[in-house]
Amino acid sequence: MSRIAYVNGQYLLHSEAAVHIEDRGYQFADGVYEVFALHRGQMVGEKGHMERLTHSLNELRIDWPISRRALAIIIREVARRNRVKDGLVYLQITRGVARRDHPFPKDCESSLVVTARQLPPLDKEALRQGVGVITIPDIRWKRHDIKSVSLLPNILGKQQAREAGAYEAWMVSEDGMVTEGTSTNAWIVTKSGQLVTHNVSHAILNGITRLSVLEAATGAGLSFEERPFSVAEAMEAKEAFVTSSTSHVKAVTSIDGESVGNGHVGELTGQLLDLYVDFIEAKGGPANTSIWN
Repeated sequence: MSRIAYVNGQYLLHSEAAVHIEDRGYQFADGVYEVFALHRGQMVGEKGHMERLTHSLNELRIDWPISRRALAIIIREVARRNRVKDGLVYLQITRGVARRDHPFPKDCESSLVVTARQLPPLDKEALRQGVGVITIPDIRWKRHDIKSVSLLPNILGKQQAREAGAYEAWMVSEDGMVTEGTSTNAWIVTKSGQLVTHNVSHAILNGITRLSVLEAATGAGLSFEERPFSVAEAMEAKEAFVTSSTSHVKAVTSIDGESVGNGHVGELTGQLLDLYVDFIEAKGGPANTSIWN
């Protein structure tokens, strides 16, 4: 079956979908994006993704191309037309097409692109296999809370991880603190059993999966801390894992080639994976979708 994309009011064959060469997303990375996971036909964390999209657009002063309600309909329609039950829907909104000039153009209509892609169903056993991460300097701009399409530092970091035989790269601030992965949030479990992930700030993108895990942990009576942790603390951790819409809850068993804990998937990580899957299947996503809480 041919894939279908939505571009500025039209459903098109994916192979024929295109935007103008003077779209500011292409020329300036002047745009934002969201990735919605689908699990067994259910959109995961839709409200949270919409709230984060609203935040990103507001911070960059980009107009909504259509209403939020209409966008929700299009997202579902693109998933339906591509017959995606397990996979993702990607949407991108840019400031639009205008003569190349740095200031915001006047009377510019924002552009919208939506695509969908089938992925293998969520596999708990694969997620429990454990992966390696490396640490790299965080060289990004200082507004990581905005889900900007300007991802060059993330791309370079992910490539560096792949060339090192690792799954992910954890980015480290100038003061030695892990901010997040190139496409994931970073977590550790201390030797005392405390669950730790970076607090919400401009330093990280508040992941919708991150919010789901925290809400699921709270419901199960598990304690956690939202604070920065250093590379040194991560190296001494009992467990580690990453979260994202496509990585779900994925165990980390090595950092910079050194084993985390005993080098195997930790007990709390496995428990959180089970809690997360039960949570999204029962509730669809986090109830608290404020990216600043």
